Amino acid sequence: MELFVMGVCGKRWVKILHADFLESLLSRAATYVYFSRFNWSHLLPLQMWGRSLGLQTKDSLFQLEGHPFRIFGGSVHYFRVPREYWRDRMMKMKACGLNTLTTYVPWNLHEAARGKFDFSGILDLEYVVKRNKNNLLLFPTSWLLRDPAMRLRTTYKGFTEAVNAYFDHLIPKVVSHQYKKGGPIIAVQVENEYGSYAKDPNYMTYVKTALLERGIVELLMTSDNKDGLSSGFVEGGRWLCIKNQPRMVMEYWTGWFDSWGGPHNIFDADEMVNTVHSILKAGASINLYMFHGGTNFGFMNGALGFPNYKPDITSYDYDAVLTEAGDYTNKFFKLRQLFSKIIGNPNPLRWPALYERSFNASHLPTHSFVPLVPPPQPIKSEVPVNMESLQVNDGNGQSYGYTLYETAIKGGGQLHSGDHIRDRAQVRDEEQICILRLLRHSLQGYRHLRILVENCGRVNYGLFLDAQRKGRLPRLPRSWLSLLITYLAFLAFKVLYSPCLVCPARSSLYPFYRWGNWADGRSVTRLCCLLLQGWEKGVVFVNGQNLGRYWKIGPQETLYLPGTWLRPGDNEVSRS
Repeated sequence: MELFVMGVCGKRWVKILHADFLESLLSRAATYVYFSRFNWSHLLPLQMWGRSLGLQTKDSLFQLEGHPFRIFGGSVHYFRVPREYWRDRMMKMKACGLNTLTTYVPWNLHEAARGKFDFSGILDLEYVVKRNKNNLLLFPTSWLLRDPAMRLRTTYKGFTEAVNAYFDHLIPKVVSHQYKKGGPIIAVQVENEYGSYAKDPNYMTYVKTALLERGIVELLMTSDNKDGLSSGFVEGGRWLCIKNQPRMVMEYWTGWFDSWGGPHNIFDADEMVNTVHSILKAGASINLYMFHGGTNFGFMNGALGFPNYKPDITSYDYDAVLTEAGDYTNKFFKLRQLFSKIIGNPNPLRWPALYERSFNASHLPTHSFVPLVPPPQPIKSEVPVNMESLQVNDGNGQSYGYTLYETAIKGGGQLHSGDHIRDRAQVRDEEQICILRLLRHSLQGYRHLRILVENCGRVNYGLFLDAQRKGRLPRLPRSWLSLLITYLAFLAFKVLYSPCLVCPARSSLYPFYRWGNWADGRSVTRLCCLLLQGWEKGVVFVNGQNLGRYWKIGPQETLYLPGTWLRPGDNEVSRS
C-alpha cells in the first residue's frame, strides 16, 4: 500500500499517469498552463476545519475544497531513513517547493512473522503521518512462501487471509489521519504496477473492498505504465484517452538504483529539470520518485529479475534530489528555482550544524570469529529445504541472510548446483573453499561438506514473485541419500536491530567476527561512512545495527553510517 500526504491539507485523485506516458501526455494537451502563481491562501489550516470535498476534478484541473490545486509530490520511504532524520527530510521537501509526500508501507517489515506486528522505531508509520505537514500517499512478506501453493497478489485464500489480518492492524493506524477526518492523508494507492503481474481479474476489486470496509474514505488509486493499464484496474474499469481531465505523472524517476557489479547510474540534472518543466508547463501534477532514497539497511536491498537476476546494492541513493545522507544536490536547487515560479518563495533552506568527523580506532585480530548468540540447534532432514520452509522463528521460516547446509561425505566427486542455488553459495570441505561448484576427486574418508547459501534479495517486479524461495540446493547424488543433511540457520538476523556480536572467539566455521574498529562517536553528530577498500563481501554491524551488505565488485565503495547510531566512547563494528 502507498499513501499520499499533503502539507497544508490532504488530497486525492482520479487519473494516474506513469512517466512512460509523458510524450503522449504533452502531445495531447489541448492547452498549456503557463507558469502562474497559485493562490493557496485558502488552504491554510485554520480555514480547513470544515473539510468535506477533498480532492476532486473539474475539467482539466484538480480541485481541493473547490479551489484549483496541483500535486507537487516527492517520495521518501520512512523505513529507509533513521527516525531522527524524518523531520529534516520533510522540511527539505517543503523548502524545495513540494506539497505532497508519498511513501510505501512495507508489509514485510511491519509483519515480519505471521501475527507479530511492528510499528515501532523506524517503522512508526503513525508518527510519520502525525509529524508530516505535507500531504501523504501510502503503498508481501516472505513467510507467505511457506505455502507451496501460494499465489501472491491474487484472491487465493491463503493470501487474502493474510492480507485481511494485516489490514486489520494497519488500517486503524491511518483511518483517523485521513483528510476528511482532519488529517493529511489525501489518497491511498491500492496496488503498484499490478498490470505487470495481473494473474487474477478479481484481485483489485478484493483489495478495494477490503480498504473501504475498514474505513478508508479518500481516493483509491493505482499506478501502471502504458503496457500495464490493460490489466491493472478494477473490474469494469477502462483506460480511455484523457480529454479535459487532470493529468498526473505518478512516478517521474529522478534517477535509478544500482545493481552489484553494474555501473553507478546518474541522471543529468539539467535534463531531469527540463523534463519536469515540460510536465508542469502542460498543467500536469507530478510525483518525484525519489525525492530522497535513503538506505536499504540490513538485508532489505531486493533485486531485479529481468533480463537476469541482479541484486540491488545497499545504498538507495537513487541519484535523487537529496543524497543518501540527506544533503542537497544540484537537482534540488534547480527544482527549487523551478517550483518557485509557481508557488512563490518556498520555505527557507535548512543547513546542518558544523561538525567534524573523528575516529580513534583500535584493532582486534581479524581471526576473532564470533557466531550469532546463541546459535540455533541444527535442523535435520533428508532433502534440502529452502529458507522459508525451515522450522525456525516460531514456524515462520527464515526470511533473510544466510543458511549453512551440512552433510558428511566419503571420498571425492562432483557437486553441481545447476539452477538450484538461491542466490550464492560458498563451499567448504574443511580445507578448501570455492563458489557454487565442488570438484575434489582426491578426498579420502568421511569429511564434512558445508555449503553456506546467501539470500541476495528477492525480486520486486514482474511475474515471478511466487518463485522467490531462497537457499535451495539440488538433490544430492543417489549414493548420498542415506546420509542426513543438517541445516544450520544461524544467520537470520533481525533486519535492522540485532544483538551485538560480542561472543568469545569460536571456530572459523562461523563467518562473522569482530573487526575491531572502535570509533569515538562524540564528535560525529550527523553522518559518516565506512570505507570498504580491501573488503571482499559480507555485512557490517555497528553497535548492533545492521548497515547492510558490501561487495568488492561495486559500484558501492562505502556504507552510510547515520551519526545517530554512534554513541559517545567506544563503538563496536562487526563484519563478515
